[in-house]
Amino acid sequence: MILITGASSGLGAALASLYAKENEALTLTGRHAERLQTVANALTPFSNKTIAAITADLASESSLEALFDGLTQAPKTVIHCAGSGYFGAIETQGASDIHSLLNNNVTSTILLVRELVKRYKDQAVTAVVVMSTAALAAKAGESTYCAAKWAVRGFIESVRLELKQSPMKLIAVYPGGMDTGFWPSSGKALDTSSFMSADEAAGMLKQALVATEHGYIADITIQRG
Repeated sequence: MILITGASSGLGAALASLYAKENEALTLTGRHAERLQTVANALTPFSNKTIAAITADLASESSLEALFDGLTQAPKTVIHCAGSGYFGAIETQGASDIHSLLNNNVTSTILLVRELVKRYKDQAVTAVVVMSTAALAAKAGESTYCAAKWAVRGFIESVRLELKQSPMKLIAVYPGGMDTGFWPSSGKALDTSSFMSADEAAGMLKQALVATEHGYIADITIQRG
């Protein structure tokens, strides 16, 4: 079973579509129940495997515990796409928006990975954490967003060291600009016509996640052309 977070839109929904068409059992999660269920319902005709939709707040310990307690089997892969963006010159950024950004990107990732390690450290579970190229380079007007993504990158690389003798694997993904619903809610006006579509990015990511018996790709950067 594959668990996909942030599956109600964007990259998460695009990945769910690809895996459903390959008849993978899926559990989709996100914060927006109606949108999440719409995605799950649309995929059901393509698969005879279970496609479950479970609403969850990944920044809430109790909500995360309920999510994993509700799974009927351990996931073989978890793809963490959930997150949000918030941009602008630092002096224009509101404190509540900054807190929300950090909660949606940093706290949620830390709590999710912590829960995975607690439950599946001794199992061959692959956790894929989707970040952004903002985790690799500083960008004017994206200061707190870069700070959040750099924090997640440092966290993932540190936990990897803790899991060195474990069959669990952590894969870091750094996609460039995608033309999704992410941007209209970010506060940053951009012409996204030259950006990758979520379907394009999902196809490249899915292909890169194919592992062999003795190897896998640990870090994936998906640049837009």
